[in-house]
Amino acid sequence: MDAKVHENEIIKGSSNFLRGTLRKSMADELTGALAPADAQLCKFHGFYQQDDRDLRQQRQEQFLEPYYSFMLRARLPGGVCTPSQWQTIDAVAQRLGNGSIRLTTRQTFQYHGILKRNLKPLIQQINKAMIDSIGGCGDVNRNVLCNPNPLQSQLHAEVYRWARRISEALLPQSNAYHEIWLDGERIEGGDSEPLYGDTYLPRKFKTAVAIPPSNDVDVYTNDLGFVAIAEQGKLLGFNVLAGGGMGTTHGDTSTFPRLADELGFVEPRQIIAVAQAVVAVQRDHGNRFSRRHARLKYTVESMGTKRFRREVERRASVSFTPPRPVSFEHQGDRYGWSEGSDGNWHLTLYIENGRIADLPDAPLMTGLRKIAALHRGDFRITPSQNLIVAGVPNQLKNQIEEIARRHGLMQQRSSIRLNSIACVALPTCPQAMTEAERCFPEFMTRIEQLAGAYGLDEMGTVIRMTGCPNGCARPFVAEVGLVGKGPGSYNLMLGGDGRGLRLNRLYRANLKEAEIVAELERLFKRYAEERLDRECFGDFTIRAGLVPAVVNPAEDFHD
Repeated sequence: MDAKVHENEIIKGSSNFLRGTLRKSMADELTGALAPADAQLCKFHGFYQQDDRDLRQQRQEQFLEPYYSFMLRARLPGGVCTPSQWQTIDAVAQRLGNGSIRLTTRQTFQYHGILKRNLKPLIQQINKAMIDSIGGCGDVNRNVLCNPNPLQSQLHAEVYRWARRISEALLPQSNAYHEIWLDGERIEGGDSEPLYGDTYLPRKFKTAVAIPPSNDVDVYTNDLGFVAIAEQGKLLGFNVLAGGGMGTTHGDTSTFPRLADELGFVEPRQIIAVAQAVVAVQRDHGNRFSRRHARLKYTVESMGTKRFRREVERRASVSFTPPRPVSFEHQGDRYGWSEGSDGNWHLTLYIENGRIADLPDAPLMTGLRKIAALHRGDFRITPSQNLIVAGVPNQLKNQIEEIARRHGLMQQRSSIRLNSIACVALPTCPQAMTEAERCFPEFMTRIEQLAGAYGLDEMGTVIRMTGCPNGCARPFVAEVGLVGKGPGSYNLMLGGDGRGLRLNRLYRANLKEAEIVAELERLFKRYAEERLDRECFGDFTIRAGLVPAVVNPAEDFHD
């Protein structure tokens, strides 16, 4: 291994296909942490080592190590789980996590506050429910996003099946996960990674599948995207996208968010080969020296879209035809009841910031537990951190709604709050520079008050907050993005289009919350006075010249 590559490449290459010394680290009772190299490898097994940053200074003063715990993210393609699986997810959170469940923007769930001694029992418990965390994190393909309700129509069901096939086709092949966590037998000399190789990918890799006109998966923000093309409900194929990604680094103008480019159209039978070819190109051409520049978006940018397309065609033995025209109308969820093609009903519930817990005025976890005991359909996690109770027969509809209302799962919310999300941030995320999830509800209350003052109650502007610029809540395609810059301060980004088809850009930097509210009050007032009919706030900010549209992010995102 070239000594110039990033140290993570050396860790991966010498890990014996992701085993490292994880067994030894787990057996060490003198610390709540893993050995440094194992703290990198554990991500491939679906979990991150974290510590409670609220307690850091106190524990340091007491000469104690940080209060280490772990966050585990499951692999759940398309966000689908059965009521029985949900009951297991709930029970495990109570016994082995911190008592809450976090629905994520990767359309799955994660646990926080897991002590080291509880990791293996937790993984074994969810495995009994046919759920794993392989590739939940790490430098491999992560949870595959798909339209969150495959029961909406036969087309949605068919596309969801393809999303599952993509997930399976891009899984790591190492037996390490089963050996270490599930006590599987060691297969001597049997490991190989025909797709990933022994150093896997240079960086994380995200895939999404969209069904127009809904861009609820923010398909253009993913490394790899598939847009379903249908006529009269019949699936014809997919437009293939590559090179999207959100993360950037403050002060480094060589980093930038990027929307994916269209490579072309392929038939359904070709998409597995295409997906594997895109991964292989990234494996062989991605940057293994700087992790800041290791995502596929930089590979596409450096190779150029034409050359990248030709390389994918060669490896997949396909010829792209021109992409088919598509039209996306929105990027969020649609709440309340909707009827599916089979006559059953689907209830979309708003879960603020995706956090499910029993709150004093809203026992959400208990309510969902009761629904799971009654429900015979499925649960569907959405990429906006919400939950769909899907496949409800008419005779159970009123009973499930009554449970949901009684437990605070169907409270009246404004359109602007329903369209807004935040990342976890403090106290557990090691990347966080400031708050997000913990302060966002109160912040949104202030924004709702502003919107009401100017008659904009139902404007439905997409607002997203993150505690750092890594982009987990996809803030750079929001109409209003708040990106953590330092303690209590954020960059205010404007100019997304409410459909996930346009990046926003910096309007004002390093603002405190009071300054953000004051700035948005001025902007909302002007928007109320000058907006065109049906003009969304993001489009207004571009038309009014508040920020110029991002055309080429590599050149003008930081202008």
